[in-house]
Amino acid sequence: RSCSFTGFSTVQSRKLAKSLSRSSVRSRVSLKPPKVYNSLQKGALIWDPKPLQVKKIFEALKKGLNEYLEAHQAELDYLSGRHKDTKRNSRLAFYYDLDKQIRSVERYIRKLEFHISKVEELYEAYCIQCRLRDGATNMKQAFSLSPSTKASRESLLELYKNVQECTEDMCFIEGALEVHLGEFHVKMKGLVGFARLCPGDQYEVFVRLGRQKWRLKGKIETDDSQTWDEEEKIFIPNLHEKFEIKVTELRGLATILVGVVTCDSINFFTTKPQAIIVDITELGTIKLRLEVLW
Repeated sequence: RSCSFTGFSTVQSRKLAKSLSRSSVRSRVSLKPPKVYNSLQKGALIWDPKPLQVKKIFEALKKGLNEYLEAHQAELDYLSGRHKDTKRNSRLAFYYDLDKQIRSVERYIRKLEFHISKVEELYEAYCIQCRLRDGATNMKQAFSLSPSTKASRESLLELYKNVQECTEDMCFIEGALEVHLGEFHVKMKGLVGFARLCPGDQYEVFVRLGRQKWRLKGKIETDDSQTWDEEEKIFIPNLHEKFEIKVTELRGLATILVGVVTCDSINFFTTKPQAIIVDITELGTIKLRLEVLW
């Protein structure tokens, strides 16, 4: 599934294209102007790439995309089998309808294959920049321990520039990669609290992912059912942020904090809806049930 973001500026796009082709060692990544990701929006440039986190997200994303590809390939195989039988035994109109379905699935498979290849291409470029930065950092440390001369100072200055350039490139590639993460559809399934939840109790649930926020209020009814003012919210995943969930109980004008927890999104990159039960209190006396579909 794809998601949309506002675009990079022309200057940033040229800078990324130039930096990726700066050396023959670097990967030749053919990029359209990459779209901005959350941590680069509104001028908040944060030059702090996190290779280990990016690797985990990349592996989860690639696995999820391959799951979608396998599922649609299986659907195509099934439709193709029916297509052959229909051609011999069925009406012409039904045959053309089935042929239309097959072409639609084939187009989607090609899009998925391109999506996977683009993600792999970006991550390969990211790894190259990471290795170049590590090498320049190690050389910089070695030069800093040697006797100070004009040549060593010039080398240190050049290495410092190289480290900065590689760091900058990694951040912009993270932004380009983040565009391919899709979106999470989060559904509210209610609170679980056994004796802790009583008819008439009112709660507020606040879910945050980076700058994205979802605030909803619910009430425990007399038949122990729950009503919430919102049931679903779409979140755009990013590389560096976790879900933060805060639950408070509303008592008149007062609010009582029930608990705050964080939830990693790595396991959400899968074809099947993920049922999540989060312990809001330390003892687990109140839990929150959510469903996430990628």
